[in-house]
Amino acid sequence: MRTFFIFALMAGLIACNNSEDKSPKKHIDKYSIKVGDYPEVKKDSVVDDYFGSKVADPYRWLENDTSKETAEWVKAQNQVTFDYLAQIPYRSQLKDRLTELWNYEKVSTPFSRGDFYFMYKNDGLQNQSILYYQKGLDGEQKVLLDPNTLSADGTASINGLGFSKDAQYMAYGVSRAGSDWVTIYVMDLENGSKMPDSVKWVKFSGINWQGNGFYYSAYDAPVEGKDYSAKNENHKVYYHKLGTSQKDDQLIYEDPEHPQRNVGSDVTEDEEYLVIYGSESTHGNSLKVKSLKEDGKMIEFVRDFETESGVIDHLGDGKFLIQTNYNAPNNRIVVADINNPSQDQWKDFIPEKEYVLRGVDLAGGKLVLSYMKDVQSKLEVYDMEGNYLQDIELPGIGIAGFNGSKKKDVAFYSFTSFITPTSIYQVDMGSMESKSYFKPQTDFKSDDFVTEQVFYTSKDGEKVSLFITHKKGLKKDGSNPTFLYGYGGFNISITPSFSARNTVFLEQGGIYAVANLRGGSEYGEDWHKAGWRMNKQNVFDDFIAAAEYLIDSNYTSSEKLAIHGRSNGGLLAGAVMTQRPDLMAVSLPGVGVLDMLRYHKFTIGWAWAGEYMDSEESKESFEYLYGYSPLHNVKEVEYPATMVTTADHDDRVVPAHSFKFISELQAKHQGDNPVLIRIDVDAGHGAGKPTSKTIEEWADVWSFVLWNLEAEVNFE
Repeated sequence: MRTFFIFALMAGLIACNNSEDKSPKKHIDKYSIKVGDYPEVKKDSVVDDYFGSKVADPYRWLENDTSKETAEWVKAQNQVTFDYLAQIPYRSQLKDRLTELWNYEKVSTPFSRGDFYFMYKNDGLQNQSILYYQKGLDGEQKVLLDPNTLSADGTASINGLGFSKDAQYMAYGVSRAGSDWVTIYVMDLENGSKMPDSVKWVKFSGINWQGNGFYYSAYDAPVEGKDYSAKNENHKVYYHKLGTSQKDDQLIYEDPEHPQRNVGSDVTEDEEYLVIYGSESTHGNSLKVKSLKEDGKMIEFVRDFETESGVIDHLGDGKFLIQTNYNAPNNRIVVADINNPSQDQWKDFIPEKEYVLRGVDLAGGKLVLSYMKDVQSKLEVYDMEGNYLQDIELPGIGIAGFNGSKKKDVAFYSFTSFITPTSIYQVDMGSMESKSYFKPQTDFKSDDFVTEQVFYTSKDGEKVSLFITHKKGLKKDGSNPTFLYGYGGFNISITPSFSARNTVFLEQGGIYAVANLRGGSEYGEDWHKAGWRMNKQNVFDDFIAAAEYLIDSNYTSSEKLAIHGRSNGGLLAGAVMTQRPDLMAVSLPGVGVLDMLRYHKFTIGWAWAGEYMDSEESKESFEYLYGYSPLHNVKEVEYPATMVTTADHDDRVVPAHSFKFISELQAKHQGDNPVLIRIDVDAGHGAGKPTSKTIEEWADVWSFVLWNLEAEVNFE
């Protein structure tokens, strides 16, 4: 699906116990497994002053991710965690079953460039999916790029692709050990040979070809030893000409007066215009356009960062189709003229609707608009005059992703749900008929499970969507182990999708629940803003209300409830467990933003201030952030069984968040529940993580969850 530039800002050593008891435990005393002594953690006398308020930061030294002291702390914490996990009697069985459930062929939605079709494939357990290509629809499929050959441990991954207009060349980004840093290489598609080109220190960038080279975004190289923690500033757009050295790349755009702005580029399909996007945060963008046919100046379409707008296509004569939420929180499509570019002159092409427009694709001379209505996909087809033609009929209730080409009648879309693995369909844009292209065969019996969508009431009366997936015939007696997931931020929608990692929990009688919290984009920009900045507590209240709904409706009980979130969702889990430690039995804050007073000090954290605010911005913002910051709200009470997860190469949300939070939790926790941290080695924030590491992590997660929920675990 063609979408405009959005900045994507927005866990080792595994103990093994070969002598563990293979028989399932019917009745569990969770305290029969004892956690070892937590490592002694030194405290420094660091105190910060925020508008007259003194705030101690005794674990500041853990922010130094490359120090010997921190390395020793990581080793000691992992020792305690993996010693604990090794005692869980069904841990290896869960890993074996998870491996079986994961082991099925996966295929991505095909996309075309020039005469070629491309798709990713994974035979089941490959650490990284392999990029294949074929000439025409009936051509022989061949391996184009296998990232599994780029590293011995499977931690190198493909991060971004760009193709020359004639599809002779492909530029591809490679990231290593889960880092956001990318190096771009180039391949000649005619013979599969690698070109000598190499472009380093690329981050949060597309790869956009024009002529004999491509545009990309990069930062200056970080100071040695600070690759994964130094603040990222002064983002720039460059042009790399094929066959030349990076030192000769042309600087196209920079904004030295605003070092904390990110910039990205795009090129219209006809290669007539360069589009430059700017961002001050993870929400809103500026928009400029420059003619490439002549030495034209940059024309400013959007100056501020209050709304999001992106070019879909150049219609000719300097007129552009743009997707925007300007005066349209659910998004609309407009026509803008380079000769009269201001937003108040934009003309509606397809007006805003009551449900949310997620993206637009050009296919076979038509427009395919991907809408989301009550967190479910709706694909609508329009002609190039903006007239509605028909919907593409989907195979059920779920989420679809569309890929098409402007001049080709054949297009593809994917479809998935919580219990349906991703299938691919081929559609003829002339007849609008669809047929199955790929349907995976898994060991998971989807027909034995059901997903229901309910709407519950949050603290302030707002209705919130909740998806609940479980075995058919579930008894609502309050005894079901339940896993509640949420995110709630950065305008990101949490939509129905299949994940093999969840199936092992469902097979054990678990309930998997997903709440569509405010802060996301499930219901447009108004829904997003209802959960950001001074409204952030709404997100936590929505999640608490979801847990209370599941308990009050007898799906589960507090003793059988686990909560989880990652990244911004890790903040969610951390905030909710510190506000309501009585509400759940297990909490799993994953790669979380847990120090809300200092998050902006590291890597790209400063860009989140638009979403969260900044503790140094004002007394009001400090007090609000301090009021819910998980690190600063740990009290001397009993907390649920907690396993924080992070990774040593996470340069998105640096691991210091998790390091400091677990240190404070271990120091103040008053009960017998384990409070642990699992620190993955040679891994990052999550993208590009090898299958082997993912399976290991989730076998540990489900072991920890099921044990501490005192669930009955059976393998038949």
